[in-house]
Amino acid sequence: MNEQAPGFRYKKLILGCFCAAAVALALTVVLHNNPLADPETERLKKICACVLLALATLVFTIFYDRWMVLPVELFHSRRLIARLAVNDFKKRYAGSYMGVVWALLQPVVTVAMYWFVFDRIFRARSEIAAGGVDVPYVLFLTAGLVPWFYFQEALMNGTTALLEYNYLVKKVLFKISILPLIKIIAATFIHVFFAAVCLIVAAMYGYYPTLYTLQLFYYGFCEFFLVLAISYTTCAVVVFFRDLTQIISIALQLGTWATPILWNIGMLDDQFKWIIKLNPMTYIVEGYRMSIYGSGWFWEHFYSSTYFWIFAVSVFLFGSLVFKRSKIHFADVL
Repeated sequence: MNEQAPGFRYKKLILGCFCAAAVALALTVVLHNNPLADPETERLKKICACVLLALATLVFTIFYDRWMVLPVELFHSRRLIARLAVNDFKKRYAGSYMGVVWALLQPVVTVAMYWFVFDRIFRARSEIAAGGVDVPYVLFLTAGLVPWFYFQEALMNGTTALLEYNYLVKKVLFKISILPLIKIIAATFIHVFFAAVCLIVAAMYGYYPTLYTLQLFYYGFCEFFLVLAISYTTCAVVVFFRDLTQIISIALQLGTWATPILWNIGMLDDQFKWIIKLNPMTYIVEGYRMSIYGSGWFWEHFYSSTYFWIFAVSVFLFGSLVFKRSKIHFADVL
């Protein structure tokens, strides 16, 4: 009984915090008021949000023991994860003369290419694609490409993590749940540098960092959590269905156009905007732009933020269950 007491106390503490957060969020939803919105639509949004929060709290409480296995494993292995992520990043460029410099050179060359093409050759056409955005198109495009490139690389690396480290999967005592996380953290190193390059480009056009720029940490964490959530499902499925990597590659190509990266979402009619906003990467891409050259806070987009986190957490919980049920078969297949 004494051995189980600490775990039971932690469970009560986590459940208590989760319920308190859900109640606080529900009160915020009820008290939130947008004078420009239709009252009936606002009332419907509030009812749906409260119902979803109540269901999320109930489901989380019932399935707590199943869903908390993966987060606990990751927390206990945090030092090993950090060390392996750095090693994985260095391993990519091992044997080359310039080493890690190649990783840092790629974002610079990418931005320079887009600047030359869209700011010097096709300036008129780029203004049409921007759809009335006040900032230069090259800055608009770069701010959208920064999170998208990260999503692409992190998702593909996270998906193939078990295949690449198959020799570790076969070790009985090794916690294979950390492998997708290692690959995503390794991809984050390049993303941080790319984001810094984008801030330099923004400064060159007169958009200097402000307090709103600090939101890059928030939106970066949103994207990190989202790609990790998806990767736990994809890395488990790809072990049994190798064609999934090709399907993801095609989906990412389509996603480049389904996400407002090359074009401005303001060009769409209101009746179509909600369809694009169902894509969680729309929230992140628009958030990056708002952080780099905009003037708004993420909590001002209350319903978009609520939808994103409900979606991301649901995908993570689903992915953790898929990964947990599948991992006993990984060693046999690999």
